[in-house]
Formats: sequence, C-alpha cells, structure tokens
Amino acid sequence: MKMKSLALACSLVLFASASSFSQTQDSQWRKLDPENTVLMTLPQGKVVIELAPQFAPNHVKQFKTLVKKGFYDGEKFYRVIDGFVAQGGPEDASEKDKSVAPLKIEGDFAVDNKWSFTLVQNNDLFAPQTGFKDGFALGYSPKEQKAWLLHCPGVIAMARENEPDTATSHFYIPNGQAPRYLDRIMTVFGRVVYGMNHVQSITRTSVIEGATEVDKKDYTPMVKVQLMTDVPVAQRLNLEVKNTEHPTYAEKLAERKQRDHTFFYKKPPQVLDICQTPVGVRIAQ
Repeated sequence: MKMKSLALACSLVLFASASSFSQTQDSQWRKLDPENTVLMTLPQGKVVIELAPQFAPNHVKQFKTLVKKGFYDGEKFYRVIDGFVAQGGPEDASEKDKSVAPLKIEGDFAVDNKWSFTLVQNNDLFAPQTGFKDGFALGYSPKEQKAWLLHCPGVIAMARENEPDTATSHFYIPNGQAPRYLDRIMTVFGRVVYGMNHVQSITRTSVIEGATEVDKKDYTPMVKVQLMTDVPVAQRLNLEVKNTEHPTYAEKLAERKQRDHTFFYKKPPQVLDICQTPVGVRIAQ
C-alpha cells in the first residue's frame, strides 16, 4: 500500500490487525446488507435506512421485528420540529404502543485495544475523538475505552421517557442541526443513506406562537416500512456507500482539512465537524 507518509497513516487510521487492514483494500465502496436495510415509503418518496446491529443490537432486533410485522405502516410523524427532529410511531398510550417491551439503553459500547476506526478529529466539542466505523459517525473516549454513535442529521434513534431504559418503538430522525447533546443518553441504531430530502419535507407539526395548529390529519404518514429483503427484487434500491475503512478515505479526510482549493483565499482552521463530513452513496451498477 502507498500512503503519503507514515505520519498520515498513524494519525488518521487506527488499524486492528494486519489481516483486517488488508481486507480494507478490496474496494472503496461497500454494498448495503439487505438484511439490515429498511425501505420507508413516504407520500413524497422513498427513504433508505441502514441499520447498525454491530453498535445497537437489541434496538435493531426489535425494530426489525416490528418492521416485519408491518407495525409502522400507516403510522405518522407526530412530532416534527424545524431544525431538530422528525419523530414518529403509534399513538402514545395506545394498545399498540403498550404492546412493545421497553429496551435497555444502548447509548455507548465498550471496545478493546484492538478496536479501530477512521479518525476525523481530536478534541471534538462533545467527544475526545470522532471518526467513522462502517460508515457511521461515532465518538470515542480512549480513557474509557468506549465509543458511541453521534446525533448527526439523518441518523435514526429511539425515543424514550425520562428513564433511560424506556425506549420501545417510537423513533426520531434529526432533520436540521446536530443535537449532539443527546449523544450517549439516547440509542442511535441506524442512519438514512438515501432520501433525506424526503425526510426534510415531512410536515412540521410544531408551529410558532400564534399560528394555527397543524391538523393531525395533515401529519405525514409512513405509507409502508419494509426490510429490503421483503421488497420484490425489481423494486429494491440497491445502494453502495463509501468504505470508510479504506485507506484512501483517510487520505481524503486529510485533504479536506487542508482546504487547498483556491476558493479558500482565507484558510479556515484545520478542523472537521464530523456531522458535516458526509459519507458518499451511489446506486449500485
């Protein structure tokens, strides 16, 4: 492998082992696993969600079980706030809502000294380090040896009550600024990889003071929510995402920090906000 310098390799990519490193060189793109991909159909179009069982296994398992039952079909986004989140699920305190068992929070997870990720930034405002693992933005504390998924726009997380272990089926998607103050106290279990423009157009239910309330009949429904494996092959959206473990991805991050384009006649600080560092997506050929 050719790298610009040994320093770049050491500072931007932490490698678990020589064997895992060699595996990352196979491709700069990876295909989504249809077993862990969800197709959400909204009135305005299709949204594809990649689930993260490697980081939040119990939440993903419960979400997939509910999806396969058609639990979310016809349910609405009932709490939609500009610059914050779009939250949906069954009506609070309904029999349907009560039928789902609460989950133990999976706000962060322990890692060992062999764990690796692609570093983006040291001394982030909310975490000692930020980076990517399997395309997901995460925070990492070397001191604690713990990592956690971040509340970047487009992630999907479970809503809960005040107590930490009370999440059931209601979920939310940040649709504006990154509410990073929710990191580690909520469970992020996936992310939107396609159709974020449709998420952004979900009807706002929160209005400014003095405005007419939005009628519940105008709330945006989830027409259908399916595992991609349950979608007829001809109707599937087969996507690939950038492989954030590939060595060229670390090189791209380093170049992005430099801001060498002539447009930047005044250089900004060499800082990367991980939530403004999107992971590329393309339709598989």
